[in-house]
Formats: sequence, C-alpha cells, structure tokens
Amino acid sequence: MINKLNFSISYEAYDQLDELEMKDQLLCAAAEKALQSSYSPYSNFKVGTAVRLADGQIILGSNQENLAYPSGLCAERVALFTIGAAYPDALIESMVITAHTDNFKIVQPVTCCGACLQVMSEFEQKQKKEIAIIFYCIGGQILKVKGVKSLLPFAFVEDRLAK
Repeated sequence: MINKLNFSISYEAYDQLDELEMKDQLLCAAAEKALQSSYSPYSNFKVGTAVRLADGQIILGSNQENLAYPSGLCAERVALFTIGAAYPDALIESMVITAHTDNFKIVQPVTCCGACLQVMSEFEQKQKKEIAIIFYCIGGQILKVKGVKSLLPFAFVEDRLAK
C-alpha cells in the first residue's frame, strides 16, 4: 500500500519593513550593515546575515568568496559558525538574510541554500528551540518563517552519531 502524504508550510509575508515588529526591523538594518563586509569580487552578489541571540546581542555574517570555488562560505554559515565558536552556549532567537548587487535589481527575497539550512537545522536541534528566519528583500517583500523545519522538513538527523 502506498501512503501519499502532503507537506505544507506557513509563513508570513510583509510588503514593507515598517510592518515588522521593531526588533525585527532593527535586525533587518543590521543585516544590511553586514553587506558591507561581504567579500564577493567574483559574483558581485553580496549577502548579509544578522542573528539575534536570546540575550539581545546581534552577530553579523557576510558571504566570503574565494577564487578557488567552492572554498567560500555563505553569510548564514559565517554568522552561525561565529556563534558556535565564540558563544557556544548562546540561544539563537532569529536571523535575517538579505542581499544586494549592483548588477541587477533584486525583486524578491533571497533564500538560503541547502547547506545553510542543514547547519541552521543542527543549531535548532542543539538548542531545542526554533529559530525564526526572515528573508528581507531591501525595498521589497519580506518573508518570515517560524523555524527551519518549514524550509527543510527532511533535514539530516542521526542522533546515534552524537553518542
């Protein structure tokens, strides 16, 4: 017998930045600031991430390219690995991802790659708490999801490896 199952997600969509709660507006502004440290001379596609910890501290990350592809790293993982290394016991509340390029107008929110989603999933699993994720298109639509499982329902999890 074949079981046909369905998967759906819930998310919030905002047309303007001022529709978000003030703390999320500030996190979006921090993600824009993170764009300044992007090292993207090959793609000229800057990605910035801002992560808010439970204590209110904000950690920034930006994409870091390298001539020897794929040696670079996405903004999301730069921020998350910084937290893992410098603040290993910190709880992550939420994060914002945004992007900018001078080559064309970005008209919809840029989302995370699969590798970043998997890393985000591990952080959620480690802290036993969802991380709110906001995809912020500067001057455009903003999407917000409650946690990584909305985006990666079949994340790789193998509890026996941790033992």
